[in-house]
Amino acid sequence: MTSRDAPEADMLPGLRAAVDDARAKAAATRRRKAASWEPAEVDPVARVLVDIALAHLDRPFDYAVPRAMAETAVPGARVKVRFAGQDVDGFVVERASHTDHTGSLQPLRRVVSPEPVLAPEIVALSEALARRYAGARSDVLRLAVPPRHATTEKAASPPAPPFEHHPSSAWAEVEHADAFLRRLGSGQAPRAVWSAAPADDWPAMVAEAVATTYAAGRGALVCVPDRRDVARVDAALREALGEGHHVCLTADGGPAARYRDFLAVARGARKVVVGTRSAAFAPVHDLGLVVLWDDGDDLHAEPRAPYPHTREVLVTRAEQQSTAVLLGGAARTPEAQQLVASGWAHELAVPREVLRRRVRVEAVPAEDRSVGTRIPRAAYDAIRRGLGTGPVLVQTPRAGYAASLACDTCRAPARCTACTGPLLVSGPTVPPQCRWCGHVESAWACGTCGGRGLRAPVRGEARTAEELGRMFPGTTVRSSSGERVVERVGSHADIVVATVGAEPVAEEGYAAVVLLDTWLSLARDDMRAAEEALRRWLNAAALVRPGGHVVAVGDPAHPALQALVRWDPTGFARREAEERAQAHLPPAARMATVTGDPGALDDVLHLLDLPEGAEVLGPVPLDDEQRVLLRVPWSQGGALSDALGDLQRVRSARKLDPVRIQVDPLSV
Repeated sequence: MTSRDAPEADMLPGLRAAVDDARAKAAATRRRKAASWEPAEVDPVARVLVDIALAHLDRPFDYAVPRAMAETAVPGARVKVRFAGQDVDGFVVERASHTDHTGSLQPLRRVVSPEPVLAPEIVALSEALARRYAGARSDVLRLAVPPRHATTEKAASPPAPPFEHHPSSAWAEVEHADAFLRRLGSGQAPRAVWSAAPADDWPAMVAEAVATTYAAGRGALVCVPDRRDVARVDAALREALGEGHHVCLTADGGPAARYRDFLAVARGARKVVVGTRSAAFAPVHDLGLVVLWDDGDDLHAEPRAPYPHTREVLVTRAEQQSTAVLLGGAARTPEAQQLVASGWAHELAVPREVLRRRVRVEAVPAEDRSVGTRIPRAAYDAIRRGLGTGPVLVQTPRAGYAASLACDTCRAPARCTACTGPLLVSGPTVPPQCRWCGHVESAWACGTCGGRGLRAPVRGEARTAEELGRMFPGTTVRSSSGERVVERVGSHADIVVATVGAEPVAEEGYAAVVLLDTWLSLARDDMRAAEEALRRWLNAAALVRPGGHVVAVGDPAHPALQALVRWDPTGFARREAEERAQAHLPPAARMATVTGDPGALDDVLHLLDLPEGAEVLGPVPLDDEQRVLLRVPWSQGGALSDALGDLQRVRSARKLDPVRIQVDPLSV
C-alpha cells in the first residue's frame, strides 16, 4: 500500500457505516408504510360506489381499508380509489368484515373528506330511482350530493334554538285537515292530495303542517318549483318556526352557502328544508313529512340523466322511510288523482260553499278580432270595477310586443325575405325583424297577395300593457315577464300584465284577474295541453282576494274553461285520467322514449327484451335523430324499467353507440 492509498483505506469503515445506517432507515420507513397499508382490524373492507356512469359497472366495489384510514373511511365519506388504471371519486356506502372477491383487494387511495355526506337512506333512494328510470346510481348521486367546499366543511353547524309550537287557523276551512294535522302531531304518516282554494295563503298552510311535524320531533322537507316560491315558503317558515330552524337549499347563494346548509342538514343541526327539485334528496334526520307544491310544473322534471321527477322522488322516499306526504296545488295532475283513486292518499279540499264565497269565475268569448279589439266588454268591466278597490292582474301567454305577424289582407304568416323565418316586432316604433336570422324588413311585402300591412294575431305582454294604458288613462300599468319579473305589488289600484309563471303576489290579493288569449294556451301540440292550460289559469286565478272576480277570455264550451269556471280541478283530472286510460296513455300506462341514431335504435330493438303487452311505436324522426316510444300497461311498468336497465348494461359492456332513454317523460 502506498502513502496515497492510506487515507482511502481509513475512510472505508466510515462509508460502510453510513451506508448501513441509510439502509436501516429506509427499511424502517418501508416497514412503517407497509404497516399503515395493512387492512384495519375492524371492518377492513369498504364498499364504494364509484363515480363512473357505466351501466354494467353500476354496483359497489370492495376495497381494502388501510389502517391509517380506519377511522376516516366511514360510510358516507368521499374517497379516491384506483379503478381501471386511474384515480376516480367515490362514496363509501358500507364497511364490512369480509369480501366475496377472490383475489387481493386494492386499497383506498385516500379519504377526500371524512364528512359523511351520503346518508344510508339516500343510498337506498338512489338505487330505487336508478332502477325506475333505467339510469346509473352515480348520475342520481350527482343530483343528490352537492360538490364539496373544503373551507365550509371545517366550520361547525350550530344547533337549532328551542322551538315552541303555536298552532294557527290556516287550515280551518279545509275538510278533514284537522284529522290530517292531528295525525302529523302524533307521529303518524298520513298521505294527502290537497287542492288549494282561491285566496288561500298556501305558504302559511304548508308552514303549519311543517310546524306540526317539527313539534312532534320529526323533520320535514318541502319542494317547490322555483326560487320565488322558495322565498314565500321561507318567509312563512320563519313566521311559524322562528329563526334558525330551517334552511333553503337553492343554488342562488352560491356553492359555499349551499354546501353549508347541506351540511347543517346532514349533521342534524337543521331538520326542516325548503328548496327546488334537488332538495328532494336532502338527508333530513328523522324525516316525518314530505311536501310537494304544484307537481304539474315542468320545473319539477329533472333535465339531467336519469331525468327523475320530484313527485316520484318524494313518493319513493315516503314509501321507503314511512313518512307523511302532502301533494298540494291549485290544479291537480292525473298522476296525483291516481294516488287518490288507488287509496294511496286521501283528499283535502274546501267545501263548495267556501269556493262560491271566495271567488266568482266566468268565461266570455273573444269578440271579432277583425275589428282590432282584443278585450271583450265583460273583461273591460271587470278591470274597471277591480281598479276601484285594488290591483288587477292580466295574464297573457306570450312575452314581448308582437310575438308573430301576419298579412293584414290575406292573413298569411309574415315571413323573412332572406331566410323565410317568422317575423316579430319588439316595440311600437321598431320595424319587423326575423326571429331566426335577425334580418330587418324595412319594406316588407306579402309574398301571397302583395299587401304591405301587418297585423299581430299573437300579442305579447308589452303590447297588451300598451293597449291597457290607452284604455285606462291615468292608471299605472306594470309588466312582469322574462328577466323583468316583479316579485310583489302593493294594494294600489294598478294593472299588472304578466306572462305565465311571472305573476307577482299582491299584498292583499288582486281585486280581479283577467286571463287573455286562452286559445293560445290550448293550442299546444301536446298530450298535456289542456291540463297545463288549466294549471296556468288556476295558479293566476288563485291570487285573487276573497270575493274577487276572474274573467277568462275564450271558448266557454271548452272542458278546461268549464273546469275553471266551476273551480273543479279534481273533476278535470279524473276525466283526463279516464280519457287517457281509454287511449292507453299515462298515468294508466307507463311509457319510455329511446332517442338516438338509426343504427343505435336498430341495436336497441334487437337487444331489448320487452315485457308482455308492450307496444313499440316508431321510430320517427326527431331533429337529427330518431325516437322510439315504448308503452306498457301500468302494472308492467317495473318490468319495462328492468328491461331498459338490462339493455343499458348490455350496451355499456359492448360499447355500442349511445342512446338517450327517458322513462315516464313529461311530454311526448
